[in-house]
Amino acid sequence: MDWHSFWIEAGKIVAAYLLALPVGWERERAGHSVGVRTFPLVAMASCGYVLVAGMMSGGDAATRSRVMQGLTTGIGFIGAGAILQSKDKDNVHGTATAASIWNTGVIGAAVAESHFEIAILLSVINLVTLRLLLPLKARLDRTEGGGPQ
Repeated sequence: MDWHSFWIEAGKIVAAYLLALPVGWERERAGHSVGVRTFPLVAMASCGYVLVAGMMSGGDAATRSRVMQGLTTGIGFIGAGAILQSKDKDNVHGTATAASIWNTGVIGAAVAESHFEIAILLSVINLVTLRLLLPLKARLDRTEGGGPQ
């Protein structure tokens, strides 16, 4: 075992976890069923998959592409579970949470590829969108007669 590589990879997994934690915290604080546990785990797992794929593929772009495609599909499946249709079938809830889950997967993949600038930017924009645009969304929902997301 190469301990130097181990600590670098462990640091990446922890970084992915920590970058997703504020988004999960915000969703949990807002009362969503998917939150502080799910988001960091998605980022960490995505990071792990990309790291393992990199080791297994020897840098083969086609293999790495297939791993990314699988991650995109799998994370989309998890996000779909967060989307609920109201009983009156007029409103759909959870789309912002689902999009945030998808984004969190990309955060993990970006960290695995050492693109920390992308991961940090995605984390910040996700959090800002959830927090700062909520009053705008509430106002739009009131004026258009729509329900909350």
